[in-house]
Amino acid sequence: MTEKEKLELIVKTLDLKKGEDIQVLKIADLTILADYFVIVNGTSNTHARTLADEVEFQMSQKGIEPERREADTGNTWIILDYADVIVHVFYKATRDFYKLEGVWADGEQVDISDLITKD
Repeated sequence: MTEKEKLELIVKTLDLKKGEDIQVLKIADLTILADYFVIVNGTSNTHARTLADEVEFQMSQKGIEPERREADTGNTWIILDYADVIVHVFYKATRDFYKLEGVWADGEQVDISDLITKD
């Protein structure tokens, strides 16, 4: 599965499960951590966990397992590491606190408008 196909599946899954403010940042030129960050938030800790679980399920259906899954005890920040794509699922207040998009502001914003449903 190509990076583009991974990103498409991840974004569409998050959108289908009503993930809020989905952002994709291309960070390949900034770090060796990954090529892309996908950042999303849920409306509650339970919603955040559901978003992460569904991404993990959909990716596993394609034979792709995360190299690592990390979560804080309250499920306010869950990380799914797919090597070239890292998914950050936040509870909204936690996302507002850490401002990950600001930390990685030098990354290139990827246009995903064709992958998400219009409200």
